[in-house]
Amino acid sequence: MRVPKRERQRQLEISLQQNPFLTDEELSKQFNVSVQTIRLDRLECGIPELRERLKTVAERTLDAEVKSLQSDEVIGEIVDIELDKRAISIFDVTDDHVFRRSGIARGHHLFAQANSLAVAVLDDDLALTVTSSLHFLKPVKSGDRVIARAIVDKGRSTDKRTFVDVTSTVENETVFTGEFQMYHTTDDSRRKL
Repeated sequence: MRVPKRERQRQLEISLQQNPFLTDEELSKQFNVSVQTIRLDRLECGIPELRERLKTVAERTLDAEVKSLQSDEVIGEIVDIELDKRAISIFDVTDDHVFRRSGIARGHHLFAQANSLAVAVLDDDLALTVTSSLHFLKPVKSGDRVIARAIVDKGRSTDKRTFVDVTSTVENETVFTGEFQMYHTTDDSRRKL
């Protein structure tokens, strides 16, 4: 049963406030309407398309400057970051990122997105990966949008190491998890590897 237009538009606004990374295609599945209907609803509600929403989120939340990487060294696009706490990046998988025969994304691209996010989230000039534990849970294909979320685990971190957990999803399904043990320097001293 379809939801009335006004109610659907209200729910659409709520969905995009909770997750501004949803595509029109994902929204059309969620509301059981066509992609064109979602686009018309967005226009009527004054909600910009995904790329503009991402830019807005990035401009609003990237007031913290990433210290450990240059922007061109990050795999994917960081759209949200709170240094030493959490970060989110988006990586759009293209034909260049997949194996020709199977169409499945090469694992090193998912690792690179997660690892660069784990480095970027640390509030330091130098951050290096000491060890990582990775789990590839579901194949990723060309056309998929991978959203990686990094969380600094203060409970397991010590004065010599910081642990960062990264979870990557496609359409809200977990496709990759990684636990990264990071080495980094501090302003007043260098830590031993």
